[in-house]
Amino acid sequence: MRAWEVIRPGPVEAEPLRLVERPVPVPGPDELLVHVRACGVCRTDLHVAEGDLPVHCPRVTPGHEAVGVVAAAGRAVSGFAPGERVGVAWLRRTDGTCEYCLRGSENLCPASEYTGWDADGGYAEYTTVPAAFAYRLSEGMDDIALAPLLCAGIIGYRALRRAALPPGGRLGLYGFGGSAHLCAQLALAEGATVHVLTRDPAARRLALDLGAASAGGAYDEPPEPLDSAILFAPAGDLVPVALRALDRGGVLAVAGIHLSDVPPLRYESDLFQEKELRSVTANTREDGREFLALAARHGIRATTHAYPMEEAPRALRDLKEGRFDGAAVLVNDRRPRG
Repeated sequence: MRAWEVIRPGPVEAEPLRLVERPVPVPGPDELLVHVRACGVCRTDLHVAEGDLPVHCPRVTPGHEAVGVVAAAGRAVSGFAPGERVGVAWLRRTDGTCEYCLRGSENLCPASEYTGWDADGGYAEYTTVPAAFAYRLSEGMDDIALAPLLCAGIIGYRALRRAALPPGGRLGLYGFGGSAHLCAQLALAEGATVHVLTRDPAARRLALDLGAASAGGAYDEPPEPLDSAILFAPAGDLVPVALRALDRGGVLAVAGIHLSDVPPLRYESDLFQEKELRSVTANTREDGREFLALAARHGIRATTHAYPMEEAPRALRDLKEGRFDGAAVLVNDRRPRG
């Protein structure tokens, strides 16, 4: 099969990915073999390719927003049929026995593993996934539209809940890429007023088209104090900007896995009056199931830009340069091997 691998982490302009031929992987006893039909391009893939995240698996195949069909199953797997459509997401495996898993916080499991970082992901014709971590997907949405929901959507959902937005509250979104534009749709469906702050003019236009009350520059002041805010842009210097935009008792959630350094905070202007700063770490499977159900109920859809699987490096470069709004999706046009 064809698969992309990170041969040497570095700037995407230096082409850290290489397209190679590999044997089709053999699923482990508890795993599914999935023929990938589409895979979303996430900013985390960019961090893996460029080395912002440390190497966990040399020559790893990135990608953790994969939609495909079951091609085979390990001997210990039951309940999945060949040809069934499934989703492969970021959280790949946890130990299930630690204190975090037992209290329902499996996203904090010290032994957690991640698709496209600890194990090969969806920038390939085939990938594997532990059956317990695969998402069953309904037939109501096409592969390309579904792919970004599997990470961008799920992480945006967790970030929204971490931001503790009150009913009918005022939400600020800093950065407006794949995750934020899905989060905005859910917040609007639940009755929030959404203000978007981003450097990208095309993203500002998309925000207004989706129903945002305002869309300004990343460092602008929103038109009203915010009850909650989410930082999606990986820019630490926006943390004090967003904190200052909060009303008393407001919460800022930082959604990214990687963030540049945060400048010093001034207690009086940035944190006083019981403002809170929270991080977001991965997600639980329950987050995923809840979000996919809400997405179906509210008709949440990604704005997508399709690329052939062979053009994964170009998709990552375009993501880095902000050349598209919404989300990019790699499309595999090869049929399953018989």
